[in-house]
Amino acid sequence: MKILILGAGRTGASVAEALASEANEIVVIDVNSVLLDTLKERLNITTIFGNAAHPHILEQADVRNTDLVIAVTDRDETNMLACTIINKLYSRPKTIARIRAIDYLKNPKLFGPEGIPIDIVISPEQSVMESIRNLIELPGVLYVSDFAGGLVRLFSVKVMADGFLTGKQIKTLKGRLTEGKIRVVAIFRDGVALPVNGEAMMAADDEVFFFAPRLEVRRLLKDLGCLEKPLKRIIIAGGGHIGKRLAQALEKDHYVKIIERDGKRAKKIANDLERTIVIHGDCGDETLLLEESIDKTDLFCAITESDGENIISASLAKAHGARKAICILNHLCYNKLLPGTGIDLAVLPNVETLGSILKHVRSCDIAQISLLCNGTAEAIEAVAHKGNGENSVVGRKVDTVKLPEGVVLGALIRDNEVISIHHDRVFEEGDHVVMFTLDKKLVPSIEEKFRSLSYLHDRNLN
Repeated sequence: MKILILGAGRTGASVAEALASEANEIVVIDVNSVLLDTLKERLNITTIFGNAAHPHILEQADVRNTDLVIAVTDRDETNMLACTIINKLYSRPKTIARIRAIDYLKNPKLFGPEGIPIDIVISPEQSVMESIRNLIELPGVLYVSDFAGGLVRLFSVKVMADGFLTGKQIKTLKGRLTEGKIRVVAIFRDGVALPVNGEAMMAADDEVFFFAPRLEVRRLLKDLGCLEKPLKRIIIAGGGHIGKRLAQALEKDHYVKIIERDGKRAKKIANDLERTIVIHGDCGDETLLLEESIDKTDLFCAITESDGENIISASLAKAHGARKAICILNHLCYNKLLPGTGIDLAVLPNVETLGSILKHVRSCDIAQISLLCNGTAEAIEAVAHKGNGENSVVGRKVDTVKLPEGVVLGALIRDNEVISIHHDRVFEEGDHVVMFTLDKKLVPSIEEKFRSLSYLHDRNLN
């Protein structure tokens, strides 16, 4: 696939790196030559210096013969204008645009059929906010992601030394799992995936991933002894797009404070929020944290634009008694700095963004993709279709579909209902099948079995 990426910043660079590794032809446009040169040194891609919204620059990038345009510059207005120009002057490329400002996103008509012509609008800030809110909703989990419109959840927990899961084999959990609907799909020990079968035994500090119907998750966590006390008193470091969204989502049911360094921004969000206390100050100021009773805080969320500031403030919060600390990291490599800091969890916005883009790049009918383990593993919700010949899963029993080792079936949704996955269950047209793959190299095997007639038709036309 030929893909044009507008913007070589953190998001554009991470998207280019991921897509270039999957044998796509990548072209990146940006007005920052230094960023382009850095990308060109690392990746086998084409780079073009210029304004991504200028028609002659788009022509230089061969936009006429491009399959997909991903607009992720730092300015919403540039992303919207570029997609509008592409729509008016060319017919072929599908467009994806990142829109960050809440003011744009809260007006549905703006991107409707009669609005700005963008095929797909993504909001990484909204996705990151929802990820953090889910972690707050289920205290004790390390990761949580929704599938099938929220009917199914993928989540992980840490096996505690004195916990229920320690020393247990998967087969011994059957009494606590709803037959065929709750499944263990991965076990990671010291960052290495273990084979998942009935004989697999869980040990202290393992991270175990489950798929479960949404309504069963809290009950399961209680049964496994993994559900912690509610997180009610929350301090958010950073009042940007994510911080403001998170406060709006939490302030009705939680006691929320925001610490914002920029005085003008602090005043603005204070006017927009109803119950949240907004403090103008430095989240890394030890005296300020102590004045705001950090030792009585259930959760400290460090979500400023600076990774360094996030790591330092979250570490400081934990050192002074905050029960839990979450930080956002825009640079994946900084994840290696977290051991020993006391920080409980890191959320990676670029990984969240990439997942929302990949589902439009895959060569089959994908409803949802979530990237895990720093982007090395994937959870994929694919839709079953006829017309793919002997490769199609439709009409075949579960035990006759040969998925490669490392791909685990997690959930089956039919007619908006989660149904059990048994060895003799027959896949039907339109089934949503959620799978966990430990290695992105296995994705082509999944694509092969879930390609639709429309995809095969489009490929033949091209």
